[in-house]
Amino acid sequence: MAITRRIWLAAALAALPLAPAAPARAAEPVVVFAAASLKNALDDVSAAWTQQAGKTTRIAYAGSNALAKQIEAGAPADLFISADEAWMDYAEKAGGLRPGSRFDLLRNALVLIAPASGTAGADPQIALAPDLGSVLSKALAGGKLAMANTQAVPAGKYGRAALEKLGGWDAVKGQVAEAENVRAALLLVARGEAPLGIVYATDAAADPKVRVVATFPSDSHPPIVYPAALTKDSANPDADAFLAFLKGAPARAAFERQGFTVIGAPGHGH
Repeated sequence: MAITRRIWLAAALAALPLAPAAPARAAEPVVVFAAASLKNALDDVSAAWTQQAGKTTRIAYAGSNALAKQIEAGAPADLFISADEAWMDYAEKAGGLRPGSRFDLLRNALVLIAPASGTAGADPQIALAPDLGSVLSKALAGGKLAMANTQAVPAGKYGRAALEKLGGWDAVKGQVAEAENVRAALLLVARGEAPLGIVYATDAAADPKVRVVATFPSDSHPPIVYPAALTKDSANPDADAFLAFLKGAPARAAFERQGFTVIGAPGHGH
């Protein structure tokens, strides 16, 4: 009787229509935490990767300090690209990076900007001379100097270091309008809310509403280096591929279009 019942059950199951196969689950996007100054370039890099590999990213842009602390707190990022070595060091010391995955990706320059339609100073260029403090005070004319947070955000720290080295910090520190990241500082100048600002050269190039009035000497601040690394807890199998893609020719072209120097690219050395 039991055998007959099993035969009947098997026959009944065989007669049932086959369930359609479950659709293949789409790959999870690679979650990237990236310095705000990378937005234009990294958006282009991501689009190129999607076109080439059929994979996607989800990129969170913010100040490197905020991103490093989120990684320390366990935020689910796969990659971190910082605008300075200090915050990558912070994430590494907190145990947030995958050992051996870190490398230096990009370099940048620091510039003084004004609104494109403004008249900062009598001349469209401002000389970063020994009397920089009085020159900047005159050009600001009571207005604000837009900078990223000078205690924490890389662009702000680089900017303060440059002003200190050139003897201008004490004269203008009371007029600094500190923003949460470099793109927010850029926006203050682009909107005309600040007559001058200090941002990266790539930020200035990304916004036609601002103009460069001076470029800070590279020896007036620590080298501007953007390291990249995988996070320790990343389980996304595509994260390694995207990190490798950052070193390739399509990514290099996108970064260079935005004015970055790619470390290790032909002609640039390390």
